[in-house]
Amino acid sequence: MESVFSTSIGKGVGEAADWLERGFCVGIPTETVYGLAANALDPSAVVQIFSIKNRPTFDPLIVHVAGMEAVDNYVESFPSPLRRLAEHFWPGPLTLLLPKKTIIPDLVTSGLDRVAIRVPNHALALQLLDRLSFPLAAPSANPFGYISPTRPDHVLQQLGGKVPYILDGGPCVVGLESTIVGMEGNQVTVYRLGGLSVEAIEAVVGLVQIQLNQSSNPAAPGMLKSHYAPRKPLLLGDVPALIAAHPNKRIGVVSYRGVQGIDVVKEFVLSQSGDLVEAAQRLFLALRELDNSEVDLLVAEYLPEVGLGRAINDRLRRAAVQTVK
Repeated sequence: MESVFSTSIGKGVGEAADWLERGFCVGIPTETVYGLAANALDPSAVVQIFSIKNRPTFDPLIVHVAGMEAVDNYVESFPSPLRRLAEHFWPGPLTLLLPKKTIIPDLVTSGLDRVAIRVPNHALALQLLDRLSFPLAAPSANPFGYISPTRPDHVLQQLGGKVPYILDGGPCVVGLESTIVGMEGNQVTVYRLGGLSVEAIEAVVGLVQIQLNQSSNPAAPGMLKSHYAPRKPLLLGDVPALIAAHPNKRIGVVSYRGVQGIDVVKEFVLSQSGDLVEAAQRLFLALRELDNSEVDLLVAEYLPEVGLGRAINDRLRRAAVQTVK
């Protein structure tokens, strides 16, 4: 899509609402990542999301609403285990897959019979949703497959000229996309790991199954294999061994708490204290900063497979051109 706007950044909820009501897309903040938002009930507005992002139309979108009371307007049923999760974690980084009503265009769900829906935990986003008479379809505000934006300037760098307005809500406090949960029969199922840990979900509804589809026919948003990737190649595994295997490359490293004894152009430490929440907040910033630096190659290590570490590792696997256990 060609650049047609002189994009501005501001805190004007009214200005963002005005553009959305006129059928345009805007950048909006959430606690997870910044979204590219449009009227979810207007197919002509939704199609702009796919055009701006260069996103395949078989990859469904998440619908954002102002609160639990709005959900029944758009879904046919709300299974009790998923309702319990919503009561515990909304507003928050939890997306639920629910049987959709026909008011939700098939374009939003890529023809699937379930809609991905959530209540974001961000004051400006909620003010905006309260002001509008429609929900917002809002995938991450980045070109399809690239690193998700966690600050308004990231949206401007990637989509400047393609949207008229970016609502500035500051840095995202979670930094990873929402966890997507639905039902397979009577079994609560996690389709995408994200900003709400599996452990937290299981504390409410008991054991869940994890079904991370990486095919070209995803059951839920954000499940494709090639996703969240920097433009420069990223290798994932044992950092010293990967560095040794590429002696003539200028290397940037994404590490959890820092890797001792390495000589590289740049290292981005996600959390020196070993805080997985902080690491999640900083992951996309790390990939973006290294991708924009003078390095030729990015190397990252796995984080502990617990809590948000599982979601961080999922994002790194999807971003990597090569993974080494």
